[in-house]
Amino acid sequence: LIIASLTISAILVFFVVPLTIIFFIYLTNFLLLIYQRNNEVKADPLSDVWNSIRKTIASFWDIYARIWHGYELHGVQNLPEGPGILVYYHGAIPIDYLYFLSRLFLWKKRLCLSVADHFVFRLPGLKLLLGVTGVIPGTREECLAALKNGYLVSISPGGVREALFSDESYQLVWGNRKGFAQVALEAKVPIIPMYTQNVREGYRMFKERRFFRQLYESTRLPFTPPYGGLPVKFRTYIGKPIPYDPNITAEELVEKVCKGKFLFSFQTKTAVQALISKHQTIPGNIWKALLERFDKRRK
Repeated sequence: LIIASLTISAILVFFVVPLTIIFFIYLTNFLLLIYQRNNEVKADPLSDVWNSIRKTIASFWDIYARIWHGYELHGVQNLPEGPGILVYYHGAIPIDYLYFLSRLFLWKKRLCLSVADHFVFRLPGLKLLLGVTGVIPGTREECLAALKNGYLVSISPGGVREALFSDESYQLVWGNRKGFAQVALEAKVPIIPMYTQNVREGYRMFKERRFFRQLYESTRLPFTPPYGGLPVKFRTYIGKPIPYDPNITAEELVEKVCKGKFLFSFQTKTAVQALISKHQTIPGNIWKALLERFDKRRK
């Protein structure tokens, strides 16, 4: 009985924070619905009419980020004034990306549009939240239109596959994805790499099993639940932009982004590995990531 109780308690601890995040996301959508009804707002979800409630939402998530993960954002000065494409590593739960969106809006009053997997738009009860926070399908037309209108557009080429099947080695799971590079070339905008330290130590997936991989590839639905939610240190680093070059191909641009994933101006794999070694323990170490909450020298 004692062993069973301890086992159940451990399971609850491992899953309670991810479930809490889902609860907060739906609560946010509920508050948006109340705001829309009380103020009779009928404007386009991307319009500035929603900025007051956006600020409230961003403030809530920023407080959560500070308390639970001691969140830090570095390299905001590397974001262009105009449009650009942010490319980031996808953690098991992209809560770090939500932190980034919140702090960017609070610091710069800037809305970054987010390319999401198709299954996100099939989740019930989140339509208004997705619209107000700028979540869009990843079609070429949608991305080009957003960039033409001056927005930053973010995308994780690995997407759900990277969330499910990458691990504490922080390996990119991009496959042959290079559509984002083609869009950047067509729109003549820079690509900005972004990465969050310790994101895999905060939330993890169970080790890959052939069955779950086959299930995902056949359904494109994330059946494997994330676990964790430990209050490890999160630091998001925004790298220097890779500028538009009319003479570069999409394949070469993808290679540059892969090399520059962990920042900054390093152009070789050896230099990038040195940067990874500086900012990220490989493989990731949960205990060290927890201790970094108290490491004053890194601030």
